[in-house]
Amino acid sequence: MKIYENIPKTFSIKTHFDKNNELLYLGNVLRLLDQLPNEKIFDLVVTSPPYNIGKEYEEAKNINEYFANQKAIINKIDGLVKTNGSVCWQVGNYIDKKSKSIYPLDFGFHEIFANLGYKLKNRIIWRFGHGMHAKKRLSGRYETILWYVKNENYTFNLDAIRIPAKYPGKKYYKGPKKGKISSNPLGKNPEDVWDIPNVKGNHIEKTIHPCQFPVGLIERLVLGMSNKGDLIFDPFMGVGSAGVAALAHQRKFLGAEIDKKYIHEAKKRILDFKKGNLEYRSHLKPIYDHKLSSLSSVDE
Repeated sequence: MKIYENIPKTFSIKTHFDKNNELLYLGNVLRLLDQLPNEKIFDLVVTSPPYNIGKEYEEAKNINEYFANQKAIINKIDGLVKTNGSVCWQVGNYIDKKSKSIYPLDFGFHEIFANLGYKLKNRIIWRFGHGMHAKKRLSGRYETILWYVKNENYTFNLDAIRIPAKYPGKKYYKGPKKGKISSNPLGKNPEDVWDIPNVKGNHIEKTIHPCQFPVGLIERLVLGMSNKGDLIFDPFMGVGSAGVAALAHQRKFLGAEIDKKYIHEAKKRILDFKKGNLEYRSHLKPIYDHKLSSLSSVDE
């Protein structure tokens, strides 16, 4: 697998992805987008951009400067998204260090997407079980995925992401279907609050990245908002979790990452997946019942 730092002028997305399932780009995503052909090629864009909080992979900026930079990237991505495509932008909170005030980043991003004509289909709440314990406010345990489309002819595969029904034996109690099973035999709609563990501590997916996307979270987006053979794009790829999720479900993947150590980790993970050596937590795996742990009992 080759990591590109420059896309050749003779490069063709179609020709490349006729022969390959992935392409990894090392460098600023704006530079990549400027080198891509000016045509609608992305079936699904799924990413988690830096939160402007000074992590090792970002330089914290004035919040207005941060959104100006993000807007420039989103504007270029917009021209490459197919008419039936989706954009899933996963974000958390920006914390102003001086005022100690929280600003939900989805507020600012929604303005950018709405001004480009996108329709918000869901504001998905990703609820996870672990994180830092706050002392002067409630501890944060969720982030937000903004799911946008341009028109109503978008791809949505509900049956591919159904989860077990709470009461699969429930029946209609009146009407012409009285006595028949009322729930869908494939399971229920997963709703807009998702319980998926984040990648912390001894999580089987943990790598060198401090804020890693869990594969299971992206799996559900890939399965629900794209089809086999579609091209998935992650402009802030990190260590390639979106690439693993895409390839695991027979999609193609294009990812950009500015940090050399992360992109090489992404390459390793994707190669390990192809060899069948990569462990990851599927979105289908039930949440562990903490009451079964010995840590839940207290000696009297």
